[in-house]
Amino acid sequence: MRPLPLLLCLALCACGQNATAPAADTTAQAEAPSRAPVAGDHAFRPAIDAADFAAHVQQLASDAFGGRGPGTPGEQKTVDYIKAQFARIGLQPGNGEQWFQTVPMVRSVADPSTVLHLSIGDTRQDLAFGTDMVVGSHSEQPRVELKDSPLVFVGYGIDAPERGWNDYAGLDVRGKTVVILVNDPGFASGDPRLFDGKRMTYYGRWTYKFEEAARKGAAAALIIHDTPGASYGWDVVRNSWSGPQYYLPASVDPAPRLPIQGWLSGEAAKALFAAAGQDLGRLRAAAGKPGFKPVPLPATASVALQSTLSTAQSRNVLGLLPGREAADEAIVYMAHWDHLGTHADEPGDNIYNGAVDNATGVAALLELAEAFQHAPTPPKRSILFLAVTLEESGLLGSQYYVAHPVIPLAKTVAVFNIDALAPIGKARDITVVGKGNSELEDLLAEVLRQQGRRISEESNPAAGYYFRSDHFNFAKAGVPALYIDSGEALVDGGRAAGEAATRDYTAHRYHTPADQYDPATWKLDGIVQDLDALYAVGARLTNDGQWPAWRAGSPFKAARDAMRPPAAAAGAPPAR
Repeated sequence: MRPLPLLLCLALCACGQNATAPAADTTAQAEAPSRAPVAGDHAFRPAIDAADFAAHVQQLASDAFGGRGPGTPGEQKTVDYIKAQFARIGLQPGNGEQWFQTVPMVRSVADPSTVLHLSIGDTRQDLAFGTDMVVGSHSEQPRVELKDSPLVFVGYGIDAPERGWNDYAGLDVRGKTVVILVNDPGFASGDPRLFDGKRMTYYGRWTYKFEEAARKGAAAALIIHDTPGASYGWDVVRNSWSGPQYYLPASVDPAPRLPIQGWLSGEAAKALFAAAGQDLGRLRAAAGKPGFKPVPLPATASVALQSTLSTAQSRNVLGLLPGREAADEAIVYMAHWDHLGTHADEPGDNIYNGAVDNATGVAALLELAEAFQHAPTPPKRSILFLAVTLEESGLLGSQYYVAHPVIPLAKTVAVFNIDALAPIGKARDITVVGKGNSELEDLLAEVLRQQGRRISEESNPAAGYYFRSDHFNFAKAGVPALYIDSGEALVDGGRAAGEAATRDYTAHRYHTPADQYDPATWKLDGIVQDLDALYAVGARLTNDGQWPAWRAGSPFKAARDAMRPPAAAAGAPPAR
């Protein structure tokens, strides 16, 4: 999903909300014979080619594919198409003898009449769902109760040993409800020496805060919303947490999870702290300084959350190009195939074709596979081409793969994520989302210099876009991951033209039925140049034996170092 369209990406990209619901109890037709068209009679060329790319996009984004909704007939057509293309190219099934990897999920809908009761001394505040708060549960239980749970303010809810920061130091939160600020201390202070200043770190992402609270054993966690810190308004939170939520069942994702998690509106939080005799503004300032200590509040929380649960399935598609020497080591090229499906209750054109988001990514995956398959010398390392599902429902396809990798993560050299390429012509740059994270950027920079181009940073690093697409699941597990986006410093029209094109897409096509392939206006030469660069970086990694590392201070470095021998962690090949 292209990171620039902010509000909708926040609602859908890593929340798992408001996307087309996969059909309950869908049965994966894992190895059914492919009947999907193979882009008509198009004759594909060995090299990365604009016409070939366009043929893939036109097919995947056609009305016949119904918006590629997971659990719909559009899914069957989509995964069959990708499988047929992988087979035509000459790849091997990437999951043993199978092309598919079944991804189970739980669908949960919280009762919108739920009320969160806060008791402060002799007073009680009753917070309404959607207006004052939102809550949910990943417990797989239809009813979860929280009764008289003591509240404690834990600042930003961060435990970052490499930064010498622990908001939970000396605190036992078992049975308690932690109240947490969004973003991280660097954003609030603007101090570039504190965390990463205005650039959001992993610790500022709301998903991390829930994960950390669960690891600490909290009974519940509530994040205080504020628009600057979150980079989106309360309406996005409300809309995102209303309706179906999706998550992996605990049987396949055993990580700790909270019984209750959610958000408080800024107004509700201010009222709570005032009734508890505390000044939220003063505490916010204190929480942004080293040495902050948690503050117990003279208040308790109670809620009875009723949810409607069902199960569903979808599929990742995996194609493998085995290495000729180090076949057990691999790089991964990845794109999500799913989009928002068909909205039958909407009049007029109700097919959300998702041409840019993310038929372009899948087309790029297929073009890269074609180019590597026809390389003059087969790669020494293996290359896995991974088309994942359920990105729009919370990055679940990639999350499942990382929990059940077909190539061990310790043997996965790097991941390249392709999510919504802009058909707006050649640019003098490539945007690296989350710039500064790993040595993969150095390799890309070398290739771009040969093209007369450069790396640019995303336009709003404070929003933490790096943590909102499928590569992030690999990064959390320690695998260096590069997430590129099309550049905006256009050769024809400069940055002003690129930014105008992005605004136009965001306003008129992003996550609407208007996101369709348009041969009259799409300019694909820039995408071909971007894919040439990604190919060159991958070709080097598959043949030179190096292991790109995370930068010092990265929150993902420790996980990588723990899975590799010291020499490999430093960038040298591991012992075999």
